[in-house]
Amino acid sequence: MVDRGASALSLPDDWPAHPDPILALNRMGSFDWDLDTGLVHMDAQAQEVFDLHPDEYDGNPASLASRFPRAEGHRLDALVAQAIKDGSENYGTYFRLRRRDGSLRWTHTQGYIRRDETGRPRRIIGIIRDATQELDELNMRQERAAQDAARRRQTNVVQLTTAALAHARTVDDVIDVLKDTHGLTHLGAAGLVMGLVEAGRIRLIAEGPAGFAPGARVSRIDEPYPMCEVVRTLSPRFIESPEEFAERYPLLWPHITGLDITAAAYLPLIAEARPIGAVGLLYSDRRGFSPEDRNVLIALGSSIAQSLMRAMLYEQDKDLATGLQQAMLPRTIPSVPGADVAVRYRSASLGRDIGGDWYDLIPLPGGRVGAVIGDVQGHDTHAAAVMGQLRIVLRAYAAEGHTPATVMARASVFLHELDTDRFATCLYAEADLSTGVVQVVRAGHIDPLIRQPDGDCRRVSVEGGLPLGLSAEFGRLEYPVTTIELDLGHTLLLCTDGLIERPGADLDDGMRTLMAMITTGPDDVCALADRLIDVAEDRGGDDDVALLLLRRRGMDTPQPGGRLQQHVAPGDPEALTEARHMIRAAVDAWGAGDLADEVELVADELITNALIHTEGSAIVTLRALTGSDHRVRVEVEDSSSALPRRREAGESGVSGRGLLLVDLLADVWGVEARGVGKCVWSEFVVPERS
Repeated sequence: MVDRGASALSLPDDWPAHPDPILALNRMGSFDWDLDTGLVHMDAQAQEVFDLHPDEYDGNPASLASRFPRAEGHRLDALVAQAIKDGSENYGTYFRLRRRDGSLRWTHTQGYIRRDETGRPRRIIGIIRDATQELDELNMRQERAAQDAARRRQTNVVQLTTAALAHARTVDDVIDVLKDTHGLTHLGAAGLVMGLVEAGRIRLIAEGPAGFAPGARVSRIDEPYPMCEVVRTLSPRFIESPEEFAERYPLLWPHITGLDITAAAYLPLIAEARPIGAVGLLYSDRRGFSPEDRNVLIALGSSIAQSLMRAMLYEQDKDLATGLQQAMLPRTIPSVPGADVAVRYRSASLGRDIGGDWYDLIPLPGGRVGAVIGDVQGHDTHAAAVMGQLRIVLRAYAAEGHTPATVMARASVFLHELDTDRFATCLYAEADLSTGVVQVVRAGHIDPLIRQPDGDCRRVSVEGGLPLGLSAEFGRLEYPVTTIELDLGHTLLLCTDGLIERPGADLDDGMRTLMAMITTGPDDVCALADRLIDVAEDRGGDDDVALLLLRRRGMDTPQPGGRLQQHVAPGDPEALTEARHMIRAAVDAWGAGDLADEVELVADELITNALIHTEGSAIVTLRALTGSDHRVRVEVEDSSSALPRRREAGESGVSGRGLLLVDLLADVWGVEARGVGKCVWSEFVVPERS
């Protein structure tokens, strides 16, 4: 009976197969090494691996010596000896064989060491095979892995550089990022050069070893330099060898032959569909660029261009904002007799956004001065525009002679009626430098500071009202006035909160830190202002800083030596008579009796004008001024804002000659606005007695 299973399987006659054919099919040869005799038996496949003919091998290992490069033979002998010595059962290694034509092939061998009962090695049985294809494939895999790793490194560098460029605000920031340890040097570049396009030329902004001819920081776009070429053509240029560099750019190459440049990549920087510059990467250890390298560099060039465009726009906006801010601040600070003044302003680092911080110094009649510091809510051009209008209004109200509280109340009403949603904090201090009396009004602003000559600094607590705009909106226009004494040598410091506020710090802590800096600061107000603003600059921050320092010193101009005042009501002849008597008696008492007639006549004329033309009362003030000379000053105040004017009296008229008389008798005279009225004054120089 036929075995159907066996018939269907149709097994070959030589099954199971002999090991020799199996080894041969796998391009392996076998050997048997008798360690006692030293003979090595190799089958035909093993001899083929050694590139030997059957008649060229007699079993003696010495006949194989020509097939082993010296170093490979020593290494293989040492490997086998070590395996025998340390009791190993097997060994394996790759080594190179020299073929008949002299070429080398990679080979792999693996041997099994057989020992007797005592452990003595007697035979080594093993295999040997051609490993050329295997190692070629391994090398290819390793090369591909290395290329993939290099590509990942390049991609990682591009990602890191792009991320860093996203935070670059200025052109210098962009250059610093590219030169940083995470920048282009990780792509293998030894250096870089960068230029910006300006008016048909390229201006070098980052110097490298090559870009233009030495000494040429500006080059025309039509010149034969690589940076100019990429800007003209809007295409990158990859220079893959020194020979190519010398051939393509013969004018530049002689100047850089000693810089060991072996390759270079020049990339156009294109933003908003136009070239804004070019960047060159210079290499000293490579030749050629793979397609992947070129793609990575082109992508990086695009990222650099976008960052550079943002930085250029930022700097333009910053310059515009700074110029606008400075235009709205006072161009100059007037010289104030009896005081040393310093003002400083630092803009925040927020590009086109500008703040509403401001300062102002307003000369006032009678040796007084008004100091203003303020901050409009917000940090944009609208805040700056409101600030400009508010500064002018405050200055006008103060110059009209209004009291500090009235100045602040009227400014609040103005801001409320300006049809804006912004409010402003402000502090206004009116100082009489002759007496040191300072009247301070605060509208939601931080308190002022006073520094003594010994450096001690204290905070002045000022009762305040609501910020400007809000007080008018809520109908709370009362601003209490705090009076302080500013002694000689003392310094009044006004600032905005940008000088005090720090992220994560309490406002009181910031105030204490500021006071400590003032205490240890220099005596000179300008030097102290510089120090404070430098600290604010180093600290940075997103808020502007305005600063005003006023130090009281001795008056160089005449100071009051005496003061008398008389109220004269209309229709009260006795009051007018008393005023005349007061004037004559005071002038005599002050040693100016020779001027009594002139002073009395001018005062009488001014009082009469006030009573006749204003239909109200007049306040007569007589002052003795001392200083570089001795003077008598007569002031007549009334409630009318109408200014006196000269009129033609006619041939027979007696009216209209008053101001002519005043002009003739007084050494100097003038008119000052006083808010709800005016003051007409005249001064007489008292001659020195011989």
